[in-house]
This record gives sequence, C-alpha cells and structure tokens, in this order.
Amino acid sequence: MPYEPPTHRVERSVRATTGARLVAGVDEVGRGAWAGPVTVCAAVTGLRRPPEGLTDSKLLTPLRRTALAEVLTGWVTSHALGHASPEEIDTLGMTAALRLAACRALEALPERPDAVILDGKHDYLGKPWNVRTVIKGDQSCVAVAAASVIAKVRRDAMLAELAPECPEYAFDSNAGYPSPIHKSALAEHGPTRYHRRSWAYLDALPRWRHLKLPSHRDALAAESLEDAGQLGMF
Repeated sequence: MPYEPPTHRVERSVRATTGARLVAGVDEVGRGAWAGPVTVCAAVTGLRRPPEGLTDSKLLTPLRRTALAEVLTGWVTSHALGHASPEEIDTLGMTAALRLAACRALEALPERPDAVILDGKHDYLGKPWNVRTVIKGDQSCVAVAAASVIAKVRRDAMLAELAPECPEYAFDSNAGYPSPIHKSALAEHGPTRYHRRSWAYLDALPRWRHLKLPSHRDALAAESLEDAGQLGMF
C-alpha cells in the first residue's frame, strides 16, 4: 500500500507562527527495547526536496532503510545523535532519559535550532526548547522522517556491534527488542550489562529476579514513604 510522502508543511507552519529560522526534526528509537540505549536523532533539512522514498523508518525494509540513511546523512543540512544508556534509563526513568538523549542530540548540532518538531503527542523536551509535537510526524514531516531513519539505522548498528560479545541474545537481528531468541537467552543466561534491569521482564524470570533494580517510579515512591516517616506521618 503506497504511503503519502512527508512534506515541509509543519516546518513552514512553525517558521510562520514562531519566526524560527532553524527548525530541527527529532525522533527516537529504542524506547521499547529491553537492551541497549535509547537513541535520538535531531535533523535539520531546510526546505529542499527530500530523497525519493523517505518515510517513517518502521515502514522501510532494513536494506532500503540502510541505503536511505546513507543518502540522508549527506543530504541533510546537519544532524546529530544523542543516546541515554541502560544505566541512565534505569536511574532516571524513560521520560527523563529521552529528554537527556534529545538534549544531547540537539546540543551537538553545529547551530542551536530555534524550534523543534518532535514526533508523537508528548513533549518530553519542555523548556527552554520551542517544541511542536506532531503525531506520526515520522510519516508526515520531512525533518522528523529523516531523523527516524538515521536514528534507527545507527542504533541497529550499535546493537549489532555487541552481537559478538553476547551471541546468545542475537542483538544483530533484534536490536535489543524482545524477540523469541532474546527471551530464551535471558531465561538461560540472565541480563547482560547492556540490559535495562529495572524493567518488568525480569519479573517473569524467577532465576534472575534478584538482579532487578527498582524502577525510577518505585524509587520515588520509596523516597516519599521515607520522607513521610521522618515527618511522623505514620
């Protein structure tokens, strides 16, 4: 089924309503993975005609995605990647980790953007960034689509580089997401140092459950209880 190609409509709107000169598209990959970082790409494209076939990275075959990413890295005006590690995800929680990775990407651009188009409905960046959120922006907005492809290909390559060190987990084929091979390896060998150990998948692994870390939410709840106890509330 053919897809409508992304356009510069949102970027033109942002420029017109905010006076922004430099607009970056931002997208993330790895949010739902069990292992590896969450990766964010910030891409600045201007208003030039995009490469043929550009769309959300999830709608492309791996071969086409890789070829397109190679074209995009030379076509975009500028781009940068930011990552938040499994340890940072465990410590901060996913929302704060996403913000950390996105800020790292945006701050690594050669020039700070005046506005950001962020894929999705939730603004996890916030102030001081001037953000426009767009649901399915990775399909409709050129800069966000470019960011989605570059981020996906780079993160997949990072996980593939870990495969020789952790061959049982098949990171080169699942990129840290919960495939059957990945689940089987976790049950047999437990989590590696690349896994997010505050995540609920460890609850289903009795042999390795003792390795689970408290989630960010659990840690905040524990701190609240401790504070309440110190104040004599119970």
